[in-house]
Amino acid sequence: MNQDDRANYNFQKIILLVAILLFLIKFAAWYITSSVAILTDALESITNMLAGAFTLFSLYLSAKPKDHNHPHGHGKIEFVSASVEGMLILFAGIIIIYEGVKRLLMDDSSLSSLGSGLILILFTAIVNYVVGYIAIKRGKKYNVLPLIAGGKHLHSDTYSTVGIIVGLLLVWITGWQWLDAAIALLFGGIIIHSGIKIIRESIAGIMDEADEDLIEEFVAVANENRSDKWIDIHKVRFIKYGNHVHLDAHLTLPWYFNLREAHVELDKMTQILKQKFGSKHEMYIHTDDCRPTSCEICPIESCAHRQFKYIDKITWTAALVAEDHRHSIKDLAEQKNPL
Repeated sequence: MNQDDRANYNFQKIILLVAILLFLIKFAAWYITSSVAILTDALESITNMLAGAFTLFSLYLSAKPKDHNHPHGHGKIEFVSASVEGMLILFAGIIIIYEGVKRLLMDDSSLSSLGSGLILILFTAIVNYVVGYIAIKRGKKYNVLPLIAGGKHLHSDTYSTVGIIVGLLLVWITGWQWLDAAIALLFGGIIIHSGIKIIRESIAGIMDEADEDLIEEFVAVANENRSDKWIDIHKVRFIKYGNHVHLDAHLTLPWYFNLREAHVELDKMTQILKQKFGSKHEMYIHTDDCRPTSCEICPIESCAHRQFKYIDKITWTAALVAEDHRHSIKDLAEQKNPL
């Protein structure tokens, strides 16, 4: 593991230990209060522990170097980890809904020692939110999906706990015991929505769904640093392998460039992209030769081989660079006059 991967791995160990501690505290709070809302919150903490353990394993595996069987590394395991965590969150939400309905319809047991229980779960809410915030921040900084998913899970746990606190305070003030179950039902629905969202994002990663935000960033950097010799870019593809990202792109250069001249331009683009995206982004840029139809969008004034008059260059956009063909004046016209 490199230094960043080791730090993320050690941080996940802390998350797992915190999850175990908070589960024990929530279980103690349920034991002294008999609150179904607190019980469901404790049940969700079980998913925190299971997800934390699986995430720890995924971070270890994704940090392993590339090998013969995994030429792009082991980063895809992070999407599997996130999907498992999403399913666990979804399952916890279903259990919460079930327990809430059960209490509303069939259970008339009363609550006790609410003050002590509230103090305990308030403590767990604060810890969960702080740890979740740090996890999301680290995950975004190092592009580690399991840390982001884990942080969102902890925040969803925090929100449900806050709802429980509000509900139990109302029960304490009004004496309306049914509010305990009603609040559990409300936040059970919120948790289910959060689980579905995480599953959706992880499946998108597994299926190599186009990352529009990443392509937009690429286009912005390419346009800002564009050379006149970079006539066109097309067939841009990003594939994520955990916190590693693989870029494929086709760069159109003047057909008369020799290999050395072409590689000078490739190196310029690669260095610019690495300054923006970092060393964990692999750049595979293929060079295409320009064609007569490229003349009208090529701004090289000194070209001795021009066959058509230069009209204007194409402004690269996310939609345009993703297309699987070399562009021409026709694409420029469509860009300026969309249907």
